Amino acid sequence: MKTTAAWHFSNPEQLIELVEIPVTENLPPDAVRLAVRATSLNYRDLINARQLANRNFSGVIPLSDGAGEIIEVGSEVTDFAIGDRVAGCFFQTWLSGPFQMAHHKAALGGSAPGMLAKEVVLPATGVVKIPDYLSFAEAACLPCAALTAFNALFQNTEQQALTGQTVLLQGTGGVSIFGLQMAVAAGAKTIITSSSDEKLNFARKFGAHHGINYQQTPDWGAEVLTITHQSGVQHILEVGGPGTLEKSLQAISTGGRISLIGVLTGFGAPTCSLFPLVSKNACLQGIYVGSREQFVRMNQFLTQHQIRPVIDRTFNFQDAREALNYLASGQHVGKVVVHHE
Repeated sequence: MKTTAAWHFSNPEQLIELVEIPVTENLPPDAVRLAVRATSLNYRDLINARQLANRNFSGVIPLSDGAGEIIEVGSEVTDFAIGDRVAGCFFQTWLSGPFQMAHHKAALGGSAPGMLAKEVVLPATGVVKIPDYLSFAEAACLPCAALTAFNALFQNTEQQALTGQTVLLQGTGGVSIFGLQMAVAAGAKTIITSSSDEKLNFARKFGAHHGINYQQTPDWGAEVLTITHQSGVQHILEVGGPGTLEKSLQAISTGGRISLIGVLTGFGAPTCSLFPLVSKNACLQGIYVGSREQFVRMNQFLTQHQIRPVIDRTFNFQDAREALNYLASGQHVGKVVVHHE
């Protein structure tokens, strides 16, 4: 029996373990086989590894985000050929249109096996071609973090609509840095928060107009109002969750939109009043990645503006556990990548 190297979720202490798994020898007619060249990490992977959402994924291959080369195509596949460079879609069954709860069953690196393996088999409808100008490592950063930021900013609008508006990014992780790059490319003004002046200075290199150190300025919602002459910002990528939502409600403009993306401050309920949503006629929307159709649209946007993912650090395949621990340390700016070659 042919096998391939892969990592599995193990337990909250060990996080993941390296194993050999059987290779799917008879390729389904509608599938493609990938030699995975690179993967990238998201905070969700730590949530799953540490079982922070009270879900046990032991034995599941981690990571939703990966890119590679097609080495075999099923007999019914017509859109792809051997040698094509592709990335997997986070939700394998969300091809287009509104989200359905059934798509959760096909989320890579959770309910479905992920990309942290040398070789994977995916439905042909579950991959997209990656931009020619990006490396495999860069393309591996796109499926979750980049698409989440793109969906939050452009789900219900065209890029021209952001011109002259102000976008607030929380922190300097993968989603926020992608959001910064995309907002700047679309002509928006940007404000970014961090606990580190060094990270804020780094973000300014990618177009951040204002930086707020929330350790030095805990009332950063009020600071946003000062920066915007009391008008607030039109868009907020809310990655903190219950612990930061109150300040986001303070900072949002009338008619603005808060995209709730992450839960870095935990899974508890917010303790603040939601009335500012009413008084400001603002919108609070949940964003969980995006569809395959949106992925293709995003790749066109990235290519148009030649946006390259910001990669903080790369690890070898055998050091994937160290990569997870590094992500947990919070030292990174942008993405953490694992090379599979």
